[in-house]
Amino acid sequence: MTSTRTALIIGASRGLGLGVVKQLHHDGWQITATVRDPSRADALRALPGVHIETLDIDDGQALMALIKRLQGQTFDLLLINAGISGPVNQSASAVTCEELGQLFMTNALAPIRLAERLVGQLRPDTGVLAFMSSVLGSVCNPEGNTLALYKASKAALNSMTNSFICSLAEPRPTVLSLHPGWVKTEMGGDNAPVEIVDSCKGLVQQIEQFAGRGGHHFIDYKGQTIPW
Repeated sequence: MTSTRTALIIGASRGLGLGVVKQLHHDGWQITATVRDPSRADALRALPGVHIETLDIDDGQALMALIKRLQGQTFDLLLINAGISGPVNQSASAVTCEELGQLFMTNALAPIRLAERLVGQLRPDTGVLAFMSSVLGSVCNPEGNTLALYKASKAALNSMTNSFICSLAEPRPTVLSLHPGWVKTEMGGDNAPVEIVDSCKGLVQQIEQFAGRGGHHFIDYKGQTIPW
């Protein structure tokens, strides 16, 4: 692969999204990165050559406007990172319809809606479509019971991803559902054992290693397969 590889990273103002952008930038990729709030893009602006776009992934009109601006561009990587943790109390009896709708829209439905409209701009044969999932999205994982709704939203994302891929004509792109590890981010907290830089370096390595393989893979940042 050449140094002219191109990436579109959705949700890159902080945390893992920003970390992936920094790693790709270090590796010589050309990057377009989206942020929901342009006032929080200072870290991206500090990276020469990174093109910044504004997008609230839940906003259908904003998405269509972005697609119009990106028309004609080809990407080696489309990584959809945007996501939320949901309400503090994740009990089924405590959550409101509004909270639940917001969680599943942002974490499961909006990423697929975006992928549907941009998958055609992936580079043929070697393009990678990646979703930031979580090991908590594995239905056989007993951990994380205090994050029941978040877990359900990531399981829904994995299921929606599978259904989306099955709807695509051959040849289909390589699709990755990625678990970044338990990372020291705002969502992961200070007790998390994995540093952002280590997680993102691993994620980029997996993206590069799986490019061109085809299929749908649920893996962590070390390349280990996660059971669905």
